Amino acid sequence: MALKVLLPVALRHLTGNRDEVELNGDSVGEVIDGLVRRFPELKPHLLNDEGQVRNFVNVYINDEDVRYLQEDRTPVKEGDVVSIVPSIAGGNLPAVEAASDSLDLSQDEIQRYSRHLIMPEVGMEGQKKLKAAKILLVGTGGLGAPLGLYLSAAGIGTLGLVDFDTVDFSNLQRQVIHGTKDVGRPKLDSAREKISDINPNVRVVTYEAMLTSDNALDIIAEYDIVIDGTDNFPTRYLVNDASVLLRKPNVYGSIFRFEGQASVFDARQGPCYRCLYPEPPPPGLVPSCAEGGVLGILPGIIGLVQATEAVKLILGSGRSLVGRLILYDALQMKFRELKLRKNPKCPLCGDQPTIKALIDYQQFCGISPQAAAGAAEPEESDEMTPKELKTVLDNGGTPVILDVREPHEYDICRLPGSILIPLGQLGQRMDELNSDDEIVVHCKLGGRSAKAVDQMQKAGFSNVKNLTGGIDRWSQEVDPSVPRY
Repeated sequence: MALKVLLPVALRHLTGNRDEVELNGDSVGEVIDGLVRRFPELKPHLLNDEGQVRNFVNVYINDEDVRYLQEDRTPVKEGDVVSIVPSIAGGNLPAVEAASDSLDLSQDEIQRYSRHLIMPEVGMEGQKKLKAAKILLVGTGGLGAPLGLYLSAAGIGTLGLVDFDTVDFSNLQRQVIHGTKDVGRPKLDSAREKISDINPNVRVVTYEAMLTSDNALDIIAEYDIVIDGTDNFPTRYLVNDASVLLRKPNVYGSIFRFEGQASVFDARQGPCYRCLYPEPPPPGLVPSCAEGGVLGILPGIIGLVQATEAVKLILGSGRSLVGRLILYDALQMKFRELKLRKNPKCPLCGDQPTIKALIDYQQFCGISPQAAAGAAEPEESDEMTPKELKTVLDNGGTPVILDVREPHEYDICRLPGSILIPLGQLGQRMDELNSDDEIVVHCKLGGRSAKAVDQMQKAGFSNVKNLTGGIDRWSQEVDPSVPRY
């Protein structure tokens, strides 16, 4: 029987950019098998070595989570819609407890928050709760920027900011809390300055450090709500685990290209992030925004969903996103809601938890200290630095320079004489290359090219090297006229 399978944007480069396909099958397992037969490049992304759906991939039938219902055997019928939702990274909740009785509003605050005060859902009591609340923003980048702006304007009494990065020109397309004059400054400085300008009544506490297993519990313990604005899996799992152990709500959001996700994880009421994605994808399998890109407006939309959820939690109003996952597709201007199930076998929040303390999250996510850009770590002999490549070329060497980025990236900038074969097409176009040639493979940062080198070596290419740091490092160390993006 025929049914529709919806594909996420993160995997569409492996399906000829299709967003949906029609397949036949009587069960979810048969549908998945048909999908990977039709698009073989999807197999390592969806199935493990035993042929089972990987733990960082969720499957829904008509927006119903089937992960803990033996999804491979779950029957499907004609007209069903099967959704594939990989990590990119209901009911009312009680209001966050805050001692607001003694927090009177000044005349300035009454005027400032007047549009809140005349809403019966907020009023004086609700605004005092907002003033008493303490919210921690983990990250002041794409998601953290709108969160900081709107939560401060809403009158959140204390905002904690965790970040250790500096403002870069590439941030300005989406990280609206920072401006051109802030390039080169610590993000915490520019974020604090903008928040204080919007609302000097807000107390801003900054933590210029990476959130780690050593400091996360101490930092998060001081706050009522944690909002996850991170862009990497180790920190995302760390935030989740610390929030569960401290019994704090964790407001989740993630973005990639034109798609976003949002939810609220609170193990006291529903599932945690590990229930949704029990384990992370292998390093390098899921592209980051730095490699895959992101629509600059998208983090504003998802960040504002997160901000809205945080305010609702404080007020104790409305229906939270606990037990629900919101998917947003900007290209289609469409929101979808998927139901989430609490995993009774979750090692963190299940019936018999085995995780009772924070762990090594770099190790949990398969990232070694030497791994570059989250990619598989090649042998030293399989690497070449941009300066080494420049020396080879200056001395008359003629290596084949293989670019495995996407065509739209190739249009931005390229190395002279390079050949473009996108990573997703490499398996089908390997015969265009001579295995006896010396080949130097590059991408933007070195992650995709490392995967290409591994793929080519398994196909019999013996003289192939990965350009470490990619064309971005080439621009920094060899030729500044090559644009960075």
